[in-house]
Amino acid sequence: MNHRLNYGAVGNCRTAALISETGNIEWLCLPEFDSPSIFAALLDREKGGCFGFEVSEAYRTEQSYIPHTNILSTHFISDEAEFTVLDFMPYYRAQNSEHYLPAELYRYVRRIRGVPRFRVHYAPAPDYARGKTIRNVGTEYIESYSSLNATDRQYLYSSIPLEDIERSREIVLEKDEFFLLSYNEKVIPVDIEREKLEYCRTLVYWLNWSNRTKKYTLYNDVIERSLLTLKLMSYYNGAMLAALTTSLPETVGKVRNWDYRFCWLRDASMSIETLFKVGHPGVAQRFMRFIQSTFTADRDSFQIMYGIRGERQLTETILEHLSGYKGSKPVRIGNDAYHQRQNDSFGYLMDLIYQYYRLVPGPLDEIEDMWELVKKIQANVMQEWRKPDKGIWEIRGEERHFVSSKVMCWVALDRGARIARMLGKYDCEKRWQQEAGLIRRDVLERGWKEELQSFSQTYDNTALDASLLLMEPYGFLDADDIRYHKTVKAVKAALMHNGLMYRYNSEDDFGMPSSAFTICTFWLVRALFVTGEKAEARCLFDEVLRYGNHVGLMSEDLDFDTKEQLGNFPQAYSHLSLVNTAILFAEEDKHRSLHFVRP
Repeated sequence: MNHRLNYGAVGNCRTAALISETGNIEWLCLPEFDSPSIFAALLDREKGGCFGFEVSEAYRTEQSYIPHTNILSTHFISDEAEFTVLDFMPYYRAQNSEHYLPAELYRYVRRIRGVPRFRVHYAPAPDYARGKTIRNVGTEYIESYSSLNATDRQYLYSSIPLEDIERSREIVLEKDEFFLLSYNEKVIPVDIEREKLEYCRTLVYWLNWSNRTKKYTLYNDVIERSLLTLKLMSYYNGAMLAALTTSLPETVGKVRNWDYRFCWLRDASMSIETLFKVGHPGVAQRFMRFIQSTFTADRDSFQIMYGIRGERQLTETILEHLSGYKGSKPVRIGNDAYHQRQNDSFGYLMDLIYQYYRLVPGPLDEIEDMWELVKKIQANVMQEWRKPDKGIWEIRGEERHFVSSKVMCWVALDRGARIARMLGKYDCEKRWQQEAGLIRRDVLERGWKEELQSFSQTYDNTALDASLLLMEPYGFLDADDIRYHKTVKAVKAALMHNGLMYRYNSEDDFGMPSSAFTICTFWLVRALFVTGEKAEARCLFDEVLRYGNHVGLMSEDLDFDTKEQLGNFPQAYSHLSLVNTAILFAEEDKHRSLHFVRP
């Protein structure tokens, strides 16, 4: 089965690279996640730029992660010779307790057996390949930059003669060698001993991080890989990216191609809550600080998404000169969805803030700062919940009264009231609970459709939507509520196709959706599990796991027929839902084993 998005990801919470199963770097932005690309062959095979190894047809490759880390190993094997390329970005705690996370990538080439031979294909195309690439070969490094932007430069250091790299001469590997691609000119000597030191420090960091993660008796490997992937997508200041890429299409050849290198409140809150749950409260603390710094007192308006440094303007631009992934144009940078109203965002955020209050009692000043944020969010929800919005799926047409948005507004007020009760703010608790009651009655009266025997996507239509499945996990309906059972049944009947789920299958402003949205299938797995269909849920979960790529990474979408991975990659949404679903089965397995009594 060819899933085609066969890339491993390496990173250091500042930026990340995608490396093909044959060891080719085909996506890298420097110095940060949302910077212009240096390599973008992912989006244009001819112009985009890449960095890899050319070997004879006698070689085959195998790719995997060093266990419990985000260090990627690409193994080149022939009958006569064998070598491994270890890719990583330095990431570890320095002596001053700050994290060391330079904008650089190491490629450690380790000779295993025989006398391997290869050529280096080094073809940077800085600034999204918008200009001509200028390259200068010096005594210490190969310098590159775009003719349109001479200030952003890249420096390639190597133990291999630079002229041999530049001229793509055959390299005979007689000992271990290295490459270091850096956004900065180095001020200390760069040699293989330095590379080995950086490797060991980074290896220990990831091993320690994984060791702090809660362990499970079932699905532990896939849970750990997903958590390591989510960690890769957390910017060091606490912001969480939706994905590492831009413009990978939801359907090949179509125009649903978006830039996901930003922080959506919804996606980020769900990702952080997942990491929080499995033993990483530090990511929640950093995210809360990011949120607080973004929502400063002089900004009364909230957005659904922000740049990873808290930017509020994310202007969308089309890069006409790039052909797109498999010819899928347009290639976009920036995302105009930042203008949209999506009232559900605050429910996810407030649920996280509630968990944070409950589980991480911080210092008094932090609790008070957070309380001010809670009051602002609650005031906003009380003002906005009656209005139509764009919904969870960012539909770019007219605003509607989406049921899932109303439900998440209820969640926001419900969690706010619980926080108020914890802090002894009983007036706020009463006011917010009363408003939450109004929303609940509104949804039950206007969202339920007798003719469907289900809730519907919006108040004024009879379409079904996978987001209705979230009524149970967020506590709007109990798992044993007959209305939830009927909704699960109706949503499954309407939206499941070839073993995967549509988000919705009604026409929107871009026509009919034509791919499966990975997170929605995981939502259905949970819904089946909590409504008693546990065997069916387990079978469906195991099937979807098969559609991850060769190193366990998941994209946003899947093709219904071929199961090819589509959409931006790797996708935080997909991985967080994979973890949460796997934990359901793992905890049931643990519960069963604790209560098993031998005859």
